[in-house]
Amino acid sequence: MNSILQAREGSLPRAAVVLGSVLLLGACASTPPAPTASLQAAQRAIATAEGAEAGRYAPGELAEARTGLASADRAVSEQRMMMAAQFAEESRVEAELASARTAAVKARDVNDEMTHSTSTLIEEMQRSSGVKP
Repeated sequence: MNSILQAREGSLPRAAVVLGSVLLLGACASTPPAPTASLQAAQRAIATAEGAEAGRYAPGELAEARTGLASADRAVSEQRMMMAAQFAEESRVEAELASARTAAVKARDVNDEMTHSTSTLIEEMQRSSGVKP
């Protein structure tokens, strides 16, 4: 009987260690940290797109980026960090797309203007030299 009592006494510290370990692991796995870096990257990308006039040239993509960032912020407040990270990443990508579309439209406009100017210059040169087109 003495050996049974000693066996039970020896298992109590082990059980406490196991229980403590389980609780510690559970506490660590409860809520991942907020995706601060992803949220900041999305905010910077949106600010860059706004500075490039994406509201004028790519309003749909910019609106999507803003909506995604708002969804990410809402997910953080709901403690859904994985979803918040995903929304933040999608927001950043949409903002970068808005910036790229804006740059493409502006480049096309410059190209069109240069083409028009070149055509005008050619016409003037032909008029000056007496050559008819």
